[in-house]
Amino acid sequence: MSASGEGAESAGDPPRLIEIIPSPPLLVWDITYACPLRCVHCYSESGRRRSRQLSADGLARVAEAIVAGRPRAVVISGGEPLMVKGLLPVMARMRDAGIATILYTSGWLDPGLVMDDLLRFASGIVVSLDGADAAVHDRIRGRPGAFTRAVRALGEFDAAVAEARRHGRPAPELGIDTVVMRSNRHQIVSICTEIAPRFPALDTLSFGAVIPTGLASRTSFAEAELIGDAEALAMLDASFLATLQVLAPRWVRVSVTDIRKFQMHPDLIATGMDIPPLQIEPDGRVRAMPIYEGTVGSLLDDPLERLWARAIDRWSDNFVIGQLRAAGTMLDWARATRAIDRRFGTVADRARITRRPDYAAAVLSGEAAGPEQ
Repeated sequence: MSASGEGAESAGDPPRLIEIIPSPPLLVWDITYACPLRCVHCYSESGRRRSRQLSADGLARVAEAIVAGRPRAVVISGGEPLMVKGLLPVMARMRDAGIATILYTSGWLDPGLVMDDLLRFASGIVVSLDGADAAVHDRIRGRPGAFTRAVRALGEFDAAVAEARRHGRPAPELGIDTVVMRSNRHQIVSICTEIAPRFPALDTLSFGAVIPTGLASRTSFAEAELIGDAEALAMLDASFLATLQVLAPRWVRVSVTDIRKFQMHPDLIATGMDIPPLQIEPDGRVRAMPIYEGTVGSLLDDPLERLWARAIDRWSDNFVIGQLRAAGTMLDWARATRAIDRRFGTVADRARITRRPDYAAAVLSGEAAGPEQ
């Protein structure tokens, strides 16, 4: 103990996480909350809240702060990133800095208008597809026509990527990402056997159980749609992945995401084995924990490394540790999410959480996406 009463690290103490990983290797930037869809599970509740989108100058400042932090990769998501007019300069800046940039899109908007730039700036382009047909996908995505538009966008990306590769030009990896819940899990095989073969330039096909965050943390949604614990574990079994890989086209790499890494269980965090990405909100504010409400400052005010250090401090908060250690099941995890969100969210966040529509009632009324807020 030091003379001031503060503890001092001894030579035998293990290094702190911030010393092992002084800056985040992966960033996720939800560049806008504007979105034409109303997905029933939306993690960011996009389309139901203010877009919080920055001006061109603000976007450039956040991009510079990201570049200064030297991450390996940045995922640009939302909302719908293609709705952001300043998206392309941001992606160009990342490319010039040697940072891999992966764009996630719903495919609702026509990518043809910016296709050449996307091919030059993006390291990867991923289209979200949550069903093998319009009935399933459109119900989950909350808008008729969503499936048709997503498949059309995939076709445009596929043709453009194939053309670039034929001529020896750089082209991003093309992927499909599917969030698996009870109402679409029966279509996993069909996505491998019926959807993927339609796109010869497709590189990746990823499946991950729905994460209990945002709208997916609602009690009514969790009870109706969260994959059961045994089923979630079965999805990670090597034989399940091997089966999907055989069913998918030979040129497509199939992966199944372990969503538990996003839970941030304190025992795994302590080992340094389960380090999450750093998540940036549209206005440059940085979340302490990527799937939970609560920020630690803004990239417009502080350097990335300082915000990362504050985020790591949050991970050891006694309330967070208590909630996550008690979350042994998927339903427990949803409860922990709600508790953490209410504890660390702003007044506006808590009010928005209170206004979330009941999922079961919305399904019965045919308005599964809930009202626009």
